[in-house]
Amino acid sequence: MQIGLSSFTYGWSVGVHGFPQPANPLSVFALLERCRQFGLNLLQIGDNIRLDQWSDRQLDELRAAAETANVALEVGARRLDETRLEAYFRIARRLEARLIRFIIDESGYHPTAAQVIELLRRKSCALNELTLGIENHDRFKSRELRQIVEAVDDPAVGICLDTSNSLGAAEDLQTVMSELADRTVNLHIKDFWIERLPYLMGFLVEGRPAGQGFLDVAAVWERMSRVPRCKTAVVELWTPPVLDQRGAIDIEATVAREAEWAQHSVAHVVNVARAAHGA
Repeated sequence: MQIGLSSFTYGWSVGVHGFPQPANPLSVFALLERCRQFGLNLLQIGDNIRLDQWSDRQLDELRAAAETANVALEVGARRLDETRLEAYFRIARRLEARLIRFIIDESGYHPTAAQVIELLRRKSCALNELTLGIENHDRFKSRELRQIVEAVDDPAVGICLDTSNSLGAAEDLQTVMSELADRTVNLHIKDFWIERLPYLMGFLVEGRPAGQGFLDVAAVWERMSRVPRCKTAVVELWTPPVLDQRGAIDIEATVAREAEWAQHSVAHVVNVARAAHGA
């Protein structure tokens, strides 16, 4: 699998809507530079950067910059409806991206599994050489996502398997991988930590740098490297914000933490991959 960065590796640095913004938000072009610094040749641009709001000229400039940096692009979107799907077909082709990662839901938009299947059956023929990965993301159980992909029955449609998201659907990673691993076309490596709250009623779930949480990165890599269709793996982070003395988000300290976590996480994943290849 080819290792890459995601715009969600640097969620705070790119900017989180409704929260404090960094003084110098990371642009897509800065993310390409981060790839270069890490020696990576893949960038997945998620839905925190709305490429469907870019002009053709801007997309062409991005494609040219990625070619110069020798970085392959993947794109990501949220809200799986016909309009958004067609928009990202066009964007992916303009950027020469091979994979589109889609989250089904958006605020106020929650289609049924039957509606998703009907849409994908109608539109998957337009993928041609593109691959569409549906991400496990909170609402749908992994078995439902598998049933969707099986019902669509198109080799160009698979799963973007995120190692942490299905905690929001009350599913552990073993369940998710059992259902979805063989249908996976893209992997999101995201480590996490769970601890009981001080008053003992409930748990806190938050991110950790890869290798410092509950995620067994080596075991995930070993399993997913045997899936023929899973060609790429991107590092993502759930970086908790740094709070100041008043309890407000210190965005610059948060951005610094995120950068440190990204560096550690990439190094860990690269080392795991090298060890697996050398075994």
